[in-house]
Amino acid sequence: MRSAGFLSERQRRLAWVGFLLAAFQAPVAARLIDDASWLFAVVVAMLVATVITADDIHRRRPETAEPAE
Repeated sequence: MRSAGFLSERQRRLAWVGFLLAAFQAPVAARLIDDASWLFAVVVAMLVATVITADDIHRRRPETAEPAE
């Protein structure tokens, strides 16, 4: 059985949606706004991507076997 990550399936789905929204919003904001506030969207997207990646690593970790007595 595959080990569960620290995010539930719903949280994982919402994290992907948040990542995609932030990733697409950054270049649009960079084109429309003169200041560097679009950089915040890039930082948020990178943070969410890091959480998704950490959850992936946690899910792929093999389950620990019960110690033999």
